[in-house]
Amino acid sequence: MAAKVVRTTPIEHELIPKHELMSEEQIEALLKQYGIQKHHLPKILSGDPALIGMEVNRGDVVKITRKSPTAITSPYYRVVI
Repeated sequence: MAAKVVRTTPIEHELIPKHELMSEEQIEALLKQYGIQKHHLPKILSGDPALIGMEVNRGDVVKITRKSPTAITSPYYRVVI
């Protein structure tokens, strides 16, 4: 008897943190808050498995909300390349 293979998209897996596409207004506020420009943000590839199903374009900013043992959740930001 063959083993049953269950496939899920990476974004639905419990170990993958939440990824959200940010609006232009949110990006402006973020950059102003930290006094940086978009190219100073860490990068994420548009082909990253965590972005499957999201319509991302080069230059978009993705907010990643990770679980944190001290702060409950912690946001990280990545610019799509």
